[in-house]
Amino acid sequence: MIKKITASPKSSPPEAEGAINTMKNPENLQDKHPASFPFGVPIIIGRGWAFTIILFFTFNIIFGQVAPDKYWIQFTDKNNTPYSISNPQDFLTQKAIDRRTDQNITIVENDLPVDPVYIDSLENLGLTILNVSKWINAVTVYTTDTLLIDTIENISFIANSSKVGILKSNNVSDNFFNADLPIVNNTKSIKLFYDYGAASNQITMLNGHELHDLGYRGQGMLIAVIDAGFFNVDSFPVFDSLWANNQIIATRDFVTSGSNIFDQHSHGMSVFSIIAGNLPGQLIGTAPEADYLLLRSEDAGSEFTIEEDNWISAAEYADSLGVDIINTSLGYETFDDASQDYTYNDMDGNTAKITIGADIASSKGILVVISAGNSGDKPWHYVSAPADADSVLTVGSVDATGVYSSFSSTGPTVDGRIKPNITAQGGNTACQTAGGSIGFGNGTSLSAPIITGLAACLWQANPDVTSMELIEYIEKSANQYYSPDSLLGHGLPDFALAHLLIQIKDENILNEDYYKFYPNPFANEINAEFLLADSQIVTIEIFNVLGKTVYSNKIKKSHTMYNKIKINNLSNFESGIYIIKLTTENKVYQGKILKN
Repeated sequence: MIKKITASPKSSPPEAEGAINTMKNPENLQDKHPASFPFGVPIIIGRGWAFTIILFFTFNIIFGQVAPDKYWIQFTDKNNTPYSISNPQDFLTQKAIDRRTDQNITIVENDLPVDPVYIDSLENLGLTILNVSKWINAVTVYTTDTLLIDTIENISFIANSSKVGILKSNNVSDNFFNADLPIVNNTKSIKLFYDYGAASNQITMLNGHELHDLGYRGQGMLIAVIDAGFFNVDSFPVFDSLWANNQIIATRDFVTSGSNIFDQHSHGMSVFSIIAGNLPGQLIGTAPEADYLLLRSEDAGSEFTIEEDNWISAAEYADSLGVDIINTSLGYETFDDASQDYTYNDMDGNTAKITIGADIASSKGILVVISAGNSGDKPWHYVSAPADADSVLTVGSVDATGVYSSFSSTGPTVDGRIKPNITAQGGNTACQTAGGSIGFGNGTSLSAPIITGLAACLWQANPDVTSMELIEYIEKSANQYYSPDSLLGHGLPDFALAHLLIQIKDENILNEDYYKFYPNPFANEINAEFLLADSQIVTIEIFNVLGKTVYSNKIKKSHTMYNKIKINNLSNFESGIYIIKLTTENKVYQGKILKN
């Protein structure tokens, strides 16, 4: 579990500054009020919720003594906004517009920016604007004038306000260190495009390597990682190729103005490495050739609902730039102010602000991937917000053998929906550590990014499906699709099978009757595709027209559901007709195949 520290601003009063925003060739969005924040000290170590990830460094941080209050203010309308739904190019990039068009999604009022007159009015009253949310039609502000906040709801365009955060004034010296674990190269004895190194099991157990081998490695997909910080992403070798190829499109801090996200918490860095890492023989991510936005929304020094507000603003920013997928390994259930705590009854998909924001992001055609949470072995064992959202892909955890991780938060939601949706390896998961080496960690914060990257590759391979259809196919490919439960949801997805389902569009292949031998006719090799209910030894044989065995081999297949066997070096076979036979524990697949 990540230990918590507290922080307070460096100076008083804080100055409103624009959030750090580095971007590769950004389009010029006509938004008069980008997010801005009070100046503060970068936070290095903290908590989002009960992540059980291994972190590896020691820091001493000294803060000042001022504790500014932060408030959420919601407006009544957008009646006088200068923006128009008919001119979306004024507030959305073309990529964001195209995503909506491709999925038949209408641009609606919540896409319009907040009325700038309302924001100007609040600034003229002396409030500092921290973040802006067009989806919720609200702003987060800072002020020390409690009397002003007490009277602000009398303003005609203010619907309501609430206190959402406070920067603490403690001096903190925190020591949190774990030794790095050794790399274990467990790459299976199959020929792969990538040498995955320590990440082999977490990718091949989901048949993710099949997509990589087909050439789908995330190219052209834009993924936003919203987290607590990205410590040393600008210097660790595992990320070198991203910088060399200009794959990090933009970074932005929605917590602290002037902050360098690469000096912040290491949690987002470890998460990011699982998706984007590219260090052959040590760690390969699930989408190493995708493009990325790195966005900080989590204040690791405290836990207040303002972090939900930060997240919504970050998601809106990602949407405006045309992001395809958002990965969030954050979750909220309890806060430093107990009056803000959620209960299980709030896990209904409609209560928590961040849950509402996640569903709105999904409604824009974005695939939102969320960690289930790490409370499975605690009194609160249910998924936390926003994992309860009904339109997101919530990911639980299993160990390297596919067994449920006891820490993985469970379902169902209070209204009876299956959560998590699926699982991936969150136990002993390979990732980049803050200590500089490749190590292993535990937590659903590590299983979610495995799914994020592979989902990007699957979507790259099948660009015509919608984000919600993508979730459906991923669930259908999972090994518990017909019998989901509250621990694993639909179970472990099979991304090769999901790809096959999209291509064939026939669920009948899920009954183990599917098989395919190709090419036919063949020249030098034959591919055999088939499904398995569990791991086992399969026998594959080839007979000539006289019934003589000309090829025979027994192969252990450890993947459930979709499997593929490639038979090479067949050029010496004589031209003619052959019978190919594949035998599993429960099935015999047989067909005729012609040699040129």
